Formats: sequence, C-alpha cells, structure tokens
Amino acid sequence: AREDSAVTTITTEGNFVTQITTMEVEPGRQSELLSIMTERARFMAGQPGFMSISLHRSLDGTKIVNYVQWTTRELLEEAHRAPEFREKWPQVSELADAAVPCLYEVVHTETK
Repeated sequence: AREDSAVTTITTEGNFVTQITTMEVEPGRQSELLSIMTERARFMAGQPGFMSISLHRSLDGTKIVNYVQWTTRELLEEAHRAPEFREKWPQVSELADAAVPCLYEVVHTETK
C-alpha cells in the first residue's frame, strides 16, 4: 500500500499496545520536526512487533501527534532503545517544546 493512502485500523479486537505522543513545536518548525519524525517512523517500521505509525500535524502549526501500534509493550520498548532510534533524539528535543508519550488501550470505536 502507498504510504499516503494507508489506513491504521483502530479496534478493540486483538491484544496490542497503542502509544500516543503529543508534541508541541514552535510555529514555523513543525515541518522540520515532522521530517525527523518521518525518518524515525521508517526505521521503526522495520522493527519486530511493529504494526503502524501515523503522524498528525495540527492546522495551527504548533503540535504533532504520533499514533503508534505495536504487538507488545516489550517490543515497543526494545525498539525505543535501539541506537538508530535514539541518535535523532537530540534533534527532536531541540525542536519540540514538550513531548508527552503515553500508552493506551482501545476500549471503544464507532465507524460508519
């Protein structure tokens, strides 16, 4: 599937972990941070347990939301410890005013 047409499935079925990270960024630097986040997403896509990553940008240019689905919490944490993932963290920290990751469980969805 093409990257720009892929759809992440959000469902209560299955036993997987969801991490949602919200980031605040200075106006005018959102695209720069998204470029780094996209590069990191491509690395993560090759890691064991990967299911999906979706990056979202706010229309006001000040926030990014990273929606990640992984088969297990342990494999997600292992991927986060990879040196290739960590090497870009200083750049992310420089661009993001705040980054707040949190793990979630999907408990309800509605679709049409």
